[in-house]
Amino acid sequence: MGYTPCQFLLMDKQQSPPLLDTRRQLQMARSMCWHCQSEVTGEYFCDRCVKVQPVSKETDYFTCLGFPRRLMLDPQKLETKFYELSRTFHPDFYQTKSADEQTISLSNAAVLNTAYRTLRDPIQRAEYLLALETGSVKDIRTSPPADLFEEILELQDTLEEYRASDRASDHGHQLRATLQTEQEALERRKEGMESQLRQLFTDWDQLQDAGEATSLTRVERDRILKQMRDLLSHRTYINNIVNDLAAAIV
Repeated sequence: MGYTPCQFLLMDKQQSPPLLDTRRQLQMARSMCWHCQSEVTGEYFCDRCVKVQPVSKETDYFTCLGFPRRLMLDPQKLETKFYELSRTFHPDFYQTKSADEQTISLSNAAVLNTAYRTLRDPIQRAEYLLALETGSVKDIRTSPPADLFEEILELQDTLEEYRASDRASDHGHQLRATLQTEQEALERRKEGMESQLRQLFTDWDQLQDAGEATSLTRVERDRILKQMRDLLSHRTYINNIVNDLAAAIV
């Protein structure tokens, strides 16, 4: 029985079948087709035998979906490309194919789903690009901005006091009003960070489009990546605080 479109789009890595044996674990963009051993140049299908080819573990999500490593992607174009490729690997088209081809198509579909979920969200996209470019995604901690550190400590004390208070009392109402004001201020702060990130995304894309590998562009590249990493770290921290406040004063 074939999968419905909804079932297909919800597939993820956990639902994908076991990988092929070691002999069959050939990478996309490698030199040889797993079936006919002819040269493969990196497409999803072999030009000679037209067998589906597995996506390489080294192929990044941008490449999987046919986009350059840019941060200002058109959401509509991204969605269109995803659905186009999803139809290509739909299980209904592989019901009469070999077990190997069915396994490869399901694995490729799972990779595409993960790639799309990652790239369609601007924040996840930026974090993923940082991991590709510098491997520093693990350095993205939920750390508070230095200029807000003391203020956030006080806010956390107020939040704990509110949680332990009689919320129907005058004091409880005062604490709630204070927390609402702080929440609104932090949301504006987060919006400001996101605005800065969008500018950095534009700066990154312009730098990549220029394509000039000079010492000056390398310095600029490193500057942009570092600023993005710091802003992403601070934004995540602020977002967590905002969510805590929203849950507490509902």
